[in-house]
Amino acid sequence: MADKAPKKDMSFLDHLEELRGRLVRAVLGMLAGVILIVVFHDLVVNDIIMGPRKADFITYRMFCDWSHKMGMGEDLCLTPPSFSLQSTTMSGAMNADIMVCIIGGIILAFPFIFWQLWGFVKPGLNEREVQSVNGIVFYVSLLFFAGVAFGYFILAPLSIQFLGNYTFADVENNSTILSYLKLTTSLVFGTGLIFQLPVLIYFLTKIGLVSSAFLKKYRKHAFVVNLIISAIITPPDVVSQLVVAMPILLLYEASIYVAGRVEKNQALKNA
Repeated sequence: MADKAPKKDMSFLDHLEELRGRLVRAVLGMLAGVILIVVFHDLVVNDIIMGPRKADFITYRMFCDWSHKMGMGEDLCLTPPSFSLQSTTMSGAMNADIMVCIIGGIILAFPFIFWQLWGFVKPGLNEREVQSVNGIVFYVSLLFFAGVAFGYFILAPLSIQFLGNYTFADVENNSTILSYLKLTTSLVFGTGLIFQLPVLIYFLTKIGLVSSAFLKKYRKHAFVVNLIISAIITPPDVVSQLVVAMPILLLYEASIYVAGRVEKNQALKNA
């Protein structure tokens, strides 16, 4: 069955107008997220943003429970560093508040923002291509929030614990609020984007830039790089390193599977 032709051809200016409308709606979605952050400001700042600094944060309690259950005593009972956060400029506190609202708004509105992006790209695809990525908004959003959760509950507290306890000579470790927020938000938001690896590999395989054979060939290299990064940001114990490394390795293996499926479908289509 032939692919359906577009209902009408759009000029370059029509495409620009469509893109402008999509971007406006995406920004409005982000602003709705920002408003939600403002409404629950105290909860977001005191319980979520500052959560990894507290000794009773769920990650520290979870690691301690694992330590006792595995007969390791207090070896994995991590203690968040005791350091004060300060603002060294007049606008520091306000800039921190703005950063929290904007990043938080983007995270909350991510499914809607991606839906708008997909709505702009989708008309340029034929029916078969659209069907091959059916449910993409759901899966992209699911992977994004899984990455955000991993970054917040695992990477952020382990990084804060490691960097906060790192000493250099007699330098007192007092961080600025902006430094703390840049660390946590980059880990949380960045990990959400890293978890899009299978989706990225899907499209790269579709256009022929990546293959499953290529990913398998460099699997060992990816494994070593992942372990090195995990060893840097985690405490010096194998369990913590594996907790950080395993999800990324699973994503890499999932990407190999996705690339293989794409190649198989393309081979069947060309047969």
